[in-house]
Amino acid sequence: MARLWLSCFLLPALVVSVAANKAPKFLANMTSVILPEDLPVGAQVFWLVAEDPDNDPLTYGMSGPNAYFFAVTPNTGEVKLASALDYETLYTFKVTISVSDPYTQVQKEMQVIVEDRNDNAPVFENNAFSTSINETLPVGSVVFSVLAVDKDIGPAGMVVYSIEKVIPSTGDSEHLFRILANGSIILNGSLSYNNKSAFYQLELKACDLGGMFNNSFTIQCSLPAFLSISVVDQPDLDPQFVREFYSASVAEDAAKGTSVLKVEAVDGDKGINDPVIYSISNSTRPGWFDIGADGVIRVNGSLDREQLLEEDEEVQLQVTATETHLNIYGQEAKVSIWVTVRVLDVNDHKPEFYNCSLPACTFTPEEAQVNFTGYVDEHASPRIPIDDLTMVVYDPDKGSNGTFLLSLGGPDAEAFGVSPERAAGSASVQVLVRVSALVDYERQTVMVVQVVATDSVSQNFSIAMVTIHLRDINDHRPTFPQSLYVLRVPEHSATGSVVTDSIHATDPDTGAWGQITYSLLPGNGVDLFQVDPVSGTVTVRNGELLDREIQAVYYLTLQATDGGNLSSSTMLQIHLLDINDNAPVVSGSYNIFVQEEEGNVSVTIQAHDNDEPGTNNSRLLFSLLPGPYNHNFSLDPDTGLLRNLGPLDREAIDPALGGRIVLTVLVSDCGEPVLSTKVNVTITVEDINDNLPIFNQSSYNFTVKEEDPGVLVGVVKAWDADQMEVNNRISFSLSGSGANYFMIRGLVLGAGWAEGYLRLPPDVSLDYETQPVFNLTVSAENPDPQGSETIVDVHVNVKDVNDNPPTLDAASLRGIRVAENGSQHGQVAVVVASDVDTSAQLEIQLVNILCTKAGVDVGSLCWGWFSVVANGSVYINQSEAIDYEACDLVTLVVRACDLATDPGFQAYSNNGSLLITIEDINDNAPYFLPVDKTFVIIPELVLPNREVASVRARDDDSGNNGLILFSILRVDFISKDGATIPFQGIFWISNSSEAGVFTGSIQPVTSLDSTLQGTYQVTVQARDTPSVGLSLEANTTLNLFTVDQSYRSRLQFSIPKAEVGANRQAINEALTRATRTTVYIVDIQDIDSAARARAHSYLDAYFVFPNGSALTLDELSVMIRNDQDSLMQLLQLGLVVLGSQESQESDLSNQLISVIIGLGVTLLLVLVIMTTAFMCVRKSYNRKLRAMKAAKEARKTAAGVMPSVPAIPGTNMYNNERANPMLNLSNKDLGLEYLSSSNDLDYVSINSLDDNSVDVEKNSEKIKEYRPPHTPPEPDPEPLSVVLSRQQAGASGQLEGPSYTNAGLDTTDL
Repeated sequence: MARLWLSCFLLPALVVSVAANKAPKFLANMTSVILPEDLPVGAQVFWLVAEDPDNDPLTYGMSGPNAYFFAVTPNTGEVKLASALDYETLYTFKVTISVSDPYTQVQKEMQVIVEDRNDNAPVFENNAFSTSINETLPVGSVVFSVLAVDKDIGPAGMVVYSIEKVIPSTGDSEHLFRILANGSIILNGSLSYNNKSAFYQLELKACDLGGMFNNSFTIQCSLPAFLSISVVDQPDLDPQFVREFYSASVAEDAAKGTSVLKVEAVDGDKGINDPVIYSISNSTRPGWFDIGADGVIRVNGSLDREQLLEEDEEVQLQVTATETHLNIYGQEAKVSIWVTVRVLDVNDHKPEFYNCSLPACTFTPEEAQVNFTGYVDEHASPRIPIDDLTMVVYDPDKGSNGTFLLSLGGPDAEAFGVSPERAAGSASVQVLVRVSALVDYERQTVMVVQVVATDSVSQNFSIAMVTIHLRDINDHRPTFPQSLYVLRVPEHSATGSVVTDSIHATDPDTGAWGQITYSLLPGNGVDLFQVDPVSGTVTVRNGELLDREIQAVYYLTLQATDGGNLSSSTMLQIHLLDINDNAPVVSGSYNIFVQEEEGNVSVTIQAHDNDEPGTNNSRLLFSLLPGPYNHNFSLDPDTGLLRNLGPLDREAIDPALGGRIVLTVLVSDCGEPVLSTKVNVTITVEDINDNLPIFNQSSYNFTVKEEDPGVLVGVVKAWDADQMEVNNRISFSLSGSGANYFMIRGLVLGAGWAEGYLRLPPDVSLDYETQPVFNLTVSAENPDPQGSETIVDVHVNVKDVNDNPPTLDAASLRGIRVAENGSQHGQVAVVVASDVDTSAQLEIQLVNILCTKAGVDVGSLCWGWFSVVANGSVYINQSEAIDYEACDLVTLVVRACDLATDPGFQAYSNNGSLLITIEDINDNAPYFLPVDKTFVIIPELVLPNREVASVRARDDDSGNNGLILFSILRVDFISKDGATIPFQGIFWISNSSEAGVFTGSIQPVTSLDSTLQGTYQVTVQARDTPSVGLSLEANTTLNLFTVDQSYRSRLQFSIPKAEVGANRQAINEALTRATRTTVYIVDIQDIDSAARARAHSYLDAYFVFPNGSALTLDELSVMIRNDQDSLMQLLQLGLVVLGSQESQESDLSNQLISVIIGLGVTLLLVLVIMTTAFMCVRKSYNRKLRAMKAAKEARKTAAGVMPSVPAIPGTNMYNNERANPMLNLSNKDLGLEYLSSSNDLDYVSINSLDDNSVDVEKNSEKIKEYRPPHTPPEPDPEPLSVVLSRQQAGASGQLEGPSYTNAGLDTTDL
């Protein structure tokens, strides 16, 4: 009753509460959402936003068939992508969104629209194509058409085709093909089966026009497809001879039909190989040779080598090879070649004589001769040939067949010889004088010899008769009676004067040989004398040249020559007689130099007379002719000795004479008439330096401005009284403090006057601040080293100017340090300058700014960071812009400027550098470098502590700020069904660095589970380690693809394991090129010799693509077969190619083995079934025996206790035919040991009699229940069930459990 009242009280309150709550409501824009399909899983996509007027806590949810794409945070409404979107699979769908407060739930349907992204690359219909084209296919024809499909839409789904590579990659094939926008491949150049290539492989690629993907514009390209093009040969080429040149030789006596040479030509179209027919189309000797269909050239007529001598003993044959079928132009395809056949010599000729001269001989048989004529002088020297004999011996045979021997015979053969004695072919023959004494004109005027030419092989010979006519010679010469004649003639005799006419020569020869001609042989005096050639009279030829003083005796050779040009000579000695025809001759010239006051003159006039010595014609006398200064000298008339009579004074001589006295000496002889000669003697009185230079002022004062190089300071002047320039020449020199700043240059004015120009050197200027006054000494002196000098004082005053540049204080340029990124502000340094000039006005100027990073110029990056004002203060301009990573050293190049510097002087100091070192702070986080490779986990290759992946990172900071440490934040395993399994501690990462790049090596801690199939996603963190402040970090995720052992492929090789290992790199490269995958070789082993067929070893490997997928064995076989070049290379390396005849035979043998094994298993099953049946029969028989034993034992029980039913004790049947002993009763021995071979169940069955045993010693008081005879008996229970139930009841501590009776296991029928 109380509960009823409580309900009545609470019901209104609950009604009021429910009526007061208002349901939440989604915002109006919660109707649809547009999402790009490239959103990564886990990304936030949108928020569910609802309003609740009651401000109750809201719970958000999402449902529907497509709700699995998203994961909703219930309490915030944040929606993240749980499964990847795909526009091509599902571009729009609906989900049901819900929001609920504690009392009400509101649902709403939302439309999700998926935006397409360029996430699909074009895909070719096939990755391998093939076609065949004729080599005559016209340029511009379509070769093949391909099609690639891109599932994207818009520009991202539009396909552009390109030909990436043409194999063979030659210059001709590079642009041989082009591909159109529709995928049609066009022939862009001519083909040639024979000259270019019979096969081309084109690597094709299809790319879309690009689109957005992962927030960037991306162009997707397909995997390469390959088009194999076979070029079909056409009959467009002429045949070709297999050799460029054919030549052979044949003997000139070869019989008709003799084989000479075989030529061979083949069809130029290698793919057709049309038969060819041979013919001789031209020949230099028609009819000599012919050619058969087999290309063999044979002798067709008689040959004669001697007819081919002008043709180099060769016959030229033009052989033409013509194809049996016409070419594609309907014309005969043929080619010709010249064949050279050399005819070899046979010895069929003997040598013959010809009257001709080589090489003009024609050697025709009609021109052969046997009679010849020649001439020779009597007593000719040995080896002199007979004149006018033109004899040639010729044997047309060749080599040893054409070699012949020459010899002489006949009555006069002893006097002559023949040359040559042995020759070959042709030779000019000379008959030579051998014994000169036998060739005598006075004894015999004509001589006869025979020339015999004998063939050296056949001994055949020819004879020629030579008639030799002797010529008389001049064998006597003229003779003089004396060998020497002495003659005399006065010098300067008249031309034509006879010297002698009594000298004659005689010659015993008569006629022309006895006619004598006289002549003077060349020699000294031939131009002075001459001889009459007929009479022999010697006369003067040129009397003017007969001068005894030149030559007193002449030796001439007079020669007498007869008509045969034989001659003899005699010596003429001609003496000239003297006359007075020579005046005295003075030797040399006389120029005497003496010093005044001290010098003396003593000279002998040297003279001679060329007339005959010891006569008045050659005696000499000396005398002085009158002159102004003769009284100062004396001359000896006989010896010609000239002396001065007193000291000579230079000043007493007329100055115009320059100190020179000229005396005239007369030299005369004593002959008739008297002849004389004059000679001048010049005596130069030398001046001595006896006067000092004198300055025109006692001192000099000059003024000069400082810093004015090369300026003239002043002029000094001096005079020397000496007359000679050598003594009055004045030179000036400087001395005194600072003299090295000046130079003085003298100028000779003449008459002893000279000026000295004092000036500054062109490269020297004075400095007022260093020395304002210079006191110098100028010396004037003569060049005479012994002379004295005169000095004068020169005072130079320096006028001050503002000429000194300022200088920078080195201490103020010491480097400073400034921290980056706004750490410092204001003034950081002061540059100080100074100037020695008192009127200097200085300011500091910024000349340049150098920005460097690690010593490398980075341009104008830092120009605005600092500024320099005129007083030298250095300020920070842009503190926040200072960046250590961009520039670590700023060099301010400054200088000081003096604004008051005089024009023409340096106003600036030398440039100075203020080094500002930028200090680094940790303002840059580490960043990972792009990974350009795929990481794959191969079970056999992945071991603990072995690298499976790596990352590389940089940090732009320096020092500890840029030191990076790697760590693994998370490891997730993404299985192939999309399930994610997190792992902890299965990978660790090691750190290393080189050249500023830090590398993290990811290695497994333990062996990985090879049964897992999917991708390990490893999240790696890179963190820097600054000395001060917080560290910065960056994360990246790597995908490690697993490849299971089902992709393990085995390649068998016909070479041993060691050779496969040695060729491992070449095999790897060939497989990589064929499959375009990364090849991981895991094992190389030898095959058991018992199991070998052709293979001796095998190689196990995985073939993995960059996306982690791998090739199966069938795919591997297809890709290898498609790349013929790689297949051929692998076959050369010993690979047993998959799918070969051997493989098919192996499959057949495997099938046979499988059938045999199946038959064996079937037979084994039959045996097992028969054995089981046998055992069952045996067991049944044993049961019957036990039952009979049990019945026998039961008959021993007492009367009255037997059951009324004739059942066999311990069984469930009434006869032993179907008796079955009970199971699982306690064991009591029934004496059936002979049945011990049965199993344990049999023992259990036997022991079932124990419960029905009868005690015969005690009378049982128990009386069994009486059953009326007319009451129908109850059906007996199933014996096995009863026994089992008793066992369960008798087992202590057993719990009752569910049980059932299986009627199918009823044992009553056993």
